[in-house]
Amino acid sequence: MCNLYSLARSQDKIRRTFAVDRDEAGNLPPLPGIFPDQMAPVVYVDDGERVLTMMRWGFPPPKVGTQPVTNVRNVASPYWRPWLKPAHRCLVPVTSFSEYADTKPRKTPVWFALDESRPLFAFAGIWRPWTGLRGPKRDEPVEEEHRLFSFLTTQANGVVGPVHPKAMPVLLTTAEEWRTWLEAPADEALQLQRPLPDEMMAEVARGERRDGA
Repeated sequence: MCNLYSLARSQDKIRRTFAVDRDEAGNLPPLPGIFPDQMAPVVYVDDGERVLTMMRWGFPPPKVGTQPVTNVRNVASPYWRPWLKPAHRCLVPVTSFSEYADTKPRKTPVWFALDESRPLFAFAGIWRPWTGLRGPKRDEPVEEEHRLFSFLTTQANGVVGPVHPKAMPVLLTTAEEWRTWLEAPADEALQLQRPLPDEMMAEVARGERRDGA
């Protein structure tokens, strides 16, 4: 399960790559290590415009869980179905993502990207508003309204599988895939929930919890 990824490209590059119409992300630094419950940039559609904004990573858990849900596999579940409509789909900009190899004495982060140059791609994301306690610990926590995102996973391909055989994120790599995910009906968009072909990605680093700094 992917719980660490990197975004190591300039804000302008992100805007141009994903054809952003409106930027509400503020001053966005490179993010070589993004972990669950952190704020990160996403692109969603608002009133016909693509908007770059910041949301927090991890949906509220179902009643049986306590931790934010960062990855979504079972899109047939009633818990996820309301958020699969175009209004609640988003692109999560990424340059690489990490899975942990089961090594001893501790697990080793292994980074994957489209190639060594780490071009931009996107996770197939969903988002929702939610009111509650999230984010950094504070002396006086208060309930606030948050915008939360998660992203889809699928079966692992031959590149990710040797490290993490259970799953990998859904990677979207072309302008047409980005348009389909943001705008198409759910049955068409969900056809993108498939592993990226092996020849389209590579392992690019091991050992660090940050990539592309």
